[in-house]
Amino acid sequence: MADDYLDINRANWDSRAPIHAEAYGIERYLADPTALSDVVRFDLPRLGDITGQEAAHLQCHIGTDTLSLYRRGAHVTGVDLSGASLEIARRLAADTGADITYVQSDVYSAPEALGRTYDLVYTGIGAICWLPSISRWARTVAALLRPGGRLFIRDMHPVLNALLAQVVADDHPDRRQQPWITGPGGTTVALELPYYEQTEPLEWNDAVTYVGGGAVSSPRSVEWNHSIAEIVTAVLDAGMELTGLYEHDSVPFEPFQGAMSYDASTGEYRLSDRPERLPATFTLTATKRP
Repeated sequence: MADDYLDINRANWDSRAPIHAEAYGIERYLADPTALSDVVRFDLPRLGDITGQEAAHLQCHIGTDTLSLYRRGAHVTGVDLSGASLEIARRLAADTGADITYVQSDVYSAPEALGRTYDLVYTGIGAICWLPSISRWARTVAALLRPGGRLFIRDMHPVLNALLAQVVADDHPDRRQQPWITGPGGTTVALELPYYEQTEPLEWNDAVTYVGGGAVSSPRSVEWNHSIAEIVTAVLDAGMELTGLYEHDSVPFEPFQGAMSYDASTGEYRLSDRPERLPATFTLTATKRP
C-alpha cells in the first residue's frame, strides 16, 4: 500500500477530530490556565524541565498535549496529518492565549515542512502505529533534532498492539500449579496480531473511535506494529544514543472493554486481573549524537 495510506488515515482522523473535541474535556484547559493533559502529567517525571526548549510535537492531533508542553515552558510547534484536528488545536491555542505554531504535514515530510531543528522531539500515545517504517521515522526524528537534542516518546507497547481479548475455551494443565491462570469461560488477552513490523498493514473498519460517542464518517484505517527491538535499533541506527527505556502497565484509554480498571490518580487504565502481565505502554528517551 503506497502513499494512499496517508489519504486513508487522514480521512479517518479528520472524522475523529470533532468527536474527540467533545470527549477530551477541552473546557478544563479554558477554565484552568495550569491544567495539563493526563498524558503529559504522566510523562513529567521522565520528561523533566523543558522550560525554554524549542520542541516539535509530532502527530499532535487536537493539541491538548501540545498545549500542556507549552504550559510547561516549551516553545512548541505541533505537526499533524489531519487538517480537521489542527483546526481544533489552533482554536484551543487561541482561546487559551497560547503561542503555539501548527503545521499540517505527514511525519516523514516534517523536516521539509518545518525547515528547522529543535531541542526536543515529543511523540505521545497512539502515534507510531500509523507509520509503515519505524526506521524511516527514526531518521525523521534525527533530522529534526539539533546535536544533543532529545527524543521523548511514550506510546502504546507493541505487545498491547498485538493483543485481542478472547474467551478461553479449554482448561490449561498448568492451572493445577498456577490456579490464577484464566480458566474456561474466562476472558483473557491473547497474542493474535503481528508483533513485528510487516510490509502489509492491518486494515480496520471501526464505526466508533476510542473515546466519545457518535460514529466516524470515515471508518477505514491502516496500521503497522513495530517491536521494541525494531524501535530501539532504528533509534540507534539513526545516530541517537538511548538514555532511557521504561515499560508501564497502564495506558490512557481502555483497549479491552470490561477487562481493565480506571485509576483516577493517573488517568490511566490497567488490567483488572493481574496487571503485571501486560506492558501496556513504553517510554523511550534518546539524544542525538554530536
